[in-house]
Amino acid sequence: MLKLRSDDVKHGIERAPHRGIWKCLGVTDDDFDKPFIAIANSFSEVVPGHIHLNRLVEYIKAGIRSAGGVPFEFNTIAICDGLAMGHVGMHYSLPSRELIADSIEVVVEANRFDGLVLLTNCDKITPGMLMAAARLDIPSIVVTGGPMLSGIYKGRKVDVTAIFEAVGQFSAGKITEEELKRVEDRAFPGCGSCNGMYTANTMACITEALGLSLPGCATSLAVSSHKARIAKKSGERIVHLVKENLKPSDILTQEAFENAITVDMALGGSTNAVLHLTAIANEAGISLPLETFDEIARRTPHICDMRPAGPYDLAELDAAGGIPAVMKVLKDNLHLDVITVTGHSVRDNIKNAIVYDWEVIRPLNNPIHKEGGIAVLKGNLAPNGSVVKLTAIPSKMLFHRGPARVFDSEEEAMKTILDGNIAQGDVIVIRYEGPKGGPGMREMLSPTAAIAGMGLIESVALLTDGRFSGATRGLCIGHISPEAAAGGPIAVIKEGDIISIDVKRRSLNVEISGEELKERMSKWKPKPPKINRGYLRRYSSLVQSADKGGTFRIP
Repeated sequence: MLKLRSDDVKHGIERAPHRGIWKCLGVTDDDFDKPFIAIANSFSEVVPGHIHLNRLVEYIKAGIRSAGGVPFEFNTIAICDGLAMGHVGMHYSLPSRELIADSIEVVVEANRFDGLVLLTNCDKITPGMLMAAARLDIPSIVVTGGPMLSGIYKGRKVDVTAIFEAVGQFSAGKITEEELKRVEDRAFPGCGSCNGMYTANTMACITEALGLSLPGCATSLAVSSHKARIAKKSGERIVHLVKENLKPSDILTQEAFENAITVDMALGGSTNAVLHLTAIANEAGISLPLETFDEIARRTPHICDMRPAGPYDLAELDAAGGIPAVMKVLKDNLHLDVITVTGHSVRDNIKNAIVYDWEVIRPLNNPIHKEGGIAVLKGNLAPNGSVVKLTAIPSKMLFHRGPARVFDSEEEAMKTILDGNIAQGDVIVIRYEGPKGGPGMREMLSPTAAIAGMGLIESVALLTDGRFSGATRGLCIGHISPEAAAGGPIAVIKEGDIISIDVKRRSLNVEISGEELKERMSKWKPKPPKINRGYLRRYSSLVQSADKGGTFRIP
């Protein structure tokens, strides 16, 4: 008979009280010899990407039961980054990732479940669940809830990027308030994660590329029957994973992470992927320095021109063949023999994949860009590195030199931008927004979208120790490490300092002497976190800079 973890809480004379409690939950005597499967469901009535997960979970349960398992659903928290954007709520978004991972660990370990289905969709929830899977290392499978359809206004796609940029357009007098409302009314047409290669869908694609979700899962739409079928198959598959004892540690190898980074670079995914993959790898005991991302980016062509920088949405990527088709095009760049949750290798999973649209998924000899979607920049302003979405930078901004406009918060910068007090050539520096100093490393979609909406995307750069939404476009460099609150050089930049950015050379420098920089640093004094109470006080005391994935240090 298969030895199960759940035997700890259901077999033996001394477990009669436990069996009584299980029976109170509807478990029968016949169920006690079956695998007990946990479903971590991030359903929420607050998050559009998750509002349909209460329906999707029923397909997972049906699959578990049909394969001979017993499902038990519990819930995790979920934050919508779009709703949290641009105000105090964004301080809590990234920190929620650690809470999600911890909560899943606590529930699964306390109840000794045999297997785990992770039902997720949005920005911090998916990486938090992947961190939990790596940490727990019991048979696990991920079901991502799927992207939403694009909104349509005046015959063009509208979405989260369109509505945030429309705010800047209105501020610049380019559209009326009535036009702004029309975009507002059409930008989000239904359930699912935002329609482009933003962070949520980037992480879904990475999850599939890592081998932790079934082929086709990442791009199948939230409203599709395909998604429901994948959910049921995932429920069936988790029972077999338990019987095969196939665990995340068998799947999350160095080679699997390199595959995921390669796919991410080909897709032009969100810079947040760097932060999250680093954290997931840390849980899996895999070293993933920033240099790895840059090395893979340099040898991986960008072959999918996805929103927000490009024209295509996730529905079109799915119709073109999805991630299996992308991986088939990239096969010579991938480790094909790594194992996945299917029980088969990547090679087996993609052998029958077909590219149905060579405009959406380009061949290697006709890429959008010769290099992948993310670049890592270093210099005296970012000794430990910084990250930029290479594919979202206008070609004329690959080199930029200009005076620093320095702000100690996003709110200060946003007011100056919307007041029209940013000039062409400026370099906006937003600091004390890193994991520790924010605290919580807020996304900067509001200022970057305002810059784009006001027509400054080809003349103004933005630097921050915070991070950017996957919807960000332009020369926007984030994750500057060490962050200001940890005593990084960004803390001592002064108004008017000349900053030089050379993306091709991967350099980011402030044009002052080493002696001057050292003198400024000697006079620098730490600032208290902007929010110094509750969970964020504890978070700020433990969290590390972005080059460490925003993970907690060991006290």
